[in-house]
Formats: sequence, structure tokens, C-alpha cells
Amino acid sequence: MKLFVHFCLLLICGYVEIVFGHDEDVYTIQYTTENFAEELPKRNHFVMFYAPWCGHCRRLAPTWEQLAEMLNEDDGNVRIAKVDCTQDKQICSDQDVTGYPTLKFFKKGNSEGEKFRGTRDLPTLTSFINEQLREGEGEPELETSSSSALIELTEETFANHVQEGKHFVKFYAPWCGHCQQLAPVWQNVAKTYEFDSSLSIAKIDCTKHRTACSQYEIMAYPTLLWIENGEKIEKFQGSRTHDELVNYIKKMLERQQGGTKDDPENKSSVDELEIELVAENFKDTIQSGITFIKFFAPWCGHCKTLAPVWNDLNRKYKTDSNIKIMKVDCTAQENRGLCNDERIDGFPTIYLYKDGEMISEYHGDRSLEDLSDFIQGHLGHDEL
Repeated sequence: MKLFVHFCLLLICGYVEIVFGHDEDVYTIQYTTENFAEELPKRNHFVMFYAPWCGHCRRLAPTWEQLAEMLNEDDGNVRIAKVDCTQDKQICSDQDVTGYPTLKFFKKGNSEGEKFRGTRDLPTLTSFINEQLREGEGEPELETSSSSALIELTEETFANHVQEGKHFVKFYAPWCGHCQQLAPVWQNVAKTYEFDSSLSIAKIDCTKHRTACSQYEIMAYPTLLWIENGEKIEKFQGSRTHDELVNYIKKMLERQQGGTKDDPENKSSVDELEIELVAENFKDTIQSGITFIKFFAPWCGHCKTLAPVWNDLNRKYKTDSNIKIMKVDCTAQENRGLCNDERIDGFPTIYLYKDGEMISEYHGDRSLEDLSDFIQGHLGHDEL
């Protein structure tokens, strides 16, 4: 009996390691007694103090990793980290950790952290970080509007400004490293279209004007949205260079005029619109045949890398009525319930549905050939 109990404990420990293992933490920084005190004062930190066996910790782990992917940039001033209190007990004792997970924000140079007490979802965690940074002394306002062509929007002006016409808007946070890199490029893009009355180039600071940003489900910075008559048309996901942004603007303006038949960029955009799924049409779409679905978040780096391959996969099976290649944006408000129901806890998640039932999750290489082979492997299984 004792041997059986010991064996079960080993299995449980192994499960915990799989669910909360260090190998899965690509972006989150793991601090220990050896480096915590040294690294903490160097930057602003948001730290999760956890125990591997803690169920709440395991449920938070994917969200914490997403937060780290967003913010752990080389030139950023916020670090998303964690400390295992079962391994580094003294750190957790010094920080007065009495329950798991405990989340604390440490401002640069300060060893006393502010405890997070809200719901543990990505938008709330991001808002908490914004509040902490906004309250910090000496945080630079790194965005300026030196060009009159670039419109600075506020809570009061946003709704009226985007209500009519076409707008390309940057949603940003001053402390975000990628936002700082994009700032001069965005200024130049605005200058390029300074005398074009058909379009406005604008920006809004989401750390100051949260209501406007939450209206458009902004959960990562910078987010670039194409808005027409108050409605979000598309999120820009390309390279943030002046040429790429200008080409995108041209494509969007041409598409409103019918586009051009030989424009490959325009073709790609049409493909993306055709494969987008929302909660409203999800069940009807997967009802028959094979449906291969990518659940994604627009800010996710791995999702961006997969995007062109997914479009190619869609084109490959476009003429096969029995196979549908689709995608679902889990950050869209109307899709959150759907993604929860489908148990999506990381991005991208790729499921294969057959006649309305999810029968397999894809874990292989994300190449066109491997994805196609996976689909082919599930064809005709009912006849075997």
C-alpha cells in the first residue's frame, strides 16, 4: 500500500512539473535566491510568487506567460517574473507571501512591492501595470506630437473623431519599448498623409485614456487599428516600417474602391476576411466535414509567424468543399465565451473538428507541408 501511495505521489509531482514546468516558460523570468535581490532594483518588476502544486497558480500560468511575451522586451522597463516559494522560501518569507499565487509590482529601485488584488485576466493585469507606472515618479512621456499631421486623441475627442471617415490609429503606452521604437516611424507616416483628407493618422495613450482603449479590446501595445465610421475594420499585423505601413494604407484605401485583381496583398486580405470565424457562426460552420481552426491573439508573436502559412493553407484547400481552414480571434469580445468553452489557454491553439466534434489538437511543426499532412491524416478515418 505504501509503495502504491508513493507511486501516486510521483505521478502527481510529475503532472505538476508538466503543467508548471520551466521548459514552458519561454518569456517569463524565473528568479531565485541567487539573483532576485540583484535584479529587482534594476527595472520595474511584476512578480508572481507561487507553488507548483497550487491549482490557482497553474491556471494563471498561461496568462502570466502571455503577459511576459508582451512586456519582456530587451529595451522595455518592465519585467514579468516569478519565484517558486517551495524552492526559494526565504524570498517569499521576506515578501510576506502567505498565499499562492501572490502578485506584486515593484517599482524600479524599490524592494517593497504593491500587491495586486484584482481578477487575474490579461486586461486587468495590464491595467494594473499601467496604473503602477503612471503613478511612478519620473516616468518619461516618450511620445510627442511634433508633427501637426499626427493627431493626439483623448478620452474626450476619440469617439467624435473616429465616428466618420477612415482612420489609422495607434494605441500605445509610453513605457512600451516597441511603442518607443515605432514613435518616429508613426510621425513620418502621418507626415506622408498630411494633406490627404480621406484619412487621418492618430494615436491615443491607453495609460491615460483607458475607456476608449477598452472599447476596442486593446490588450497589447502598440496596437494599430484601421477604423471606419467608428467600427474596427482590421488590425495591422505586418512589419512596423514606414514602407510597410504606407503599403498597408494604400491597400486599405484601394480595397474600399474595389481593389485590383493582380494585387497579391489585396488577395491576402480577402483570404483573411474569408477564414475569420466568430462565435455566432461557429457551430454552423463546423457542423459538417473537416474544419481546421487556429485560435489566436493578434498580439501573439507565434500567431503572427503562423499567419502567412495559415493563409497559404486556406488557399490550398479553397476548392475542397469538405475541408475548411478557419481562425478565431480570442481577444474579440464576442469570441471570449467561445474560446473559454473550447478551453483555449494559449496561443496559437490549433484544433481539428470533424462533423461538429473536436477530434484532435495539432502539436506539430507549423509548416504548410506538416499542417497539410495532418489534415490528410484525418480524412476518411470513419471508413477505416
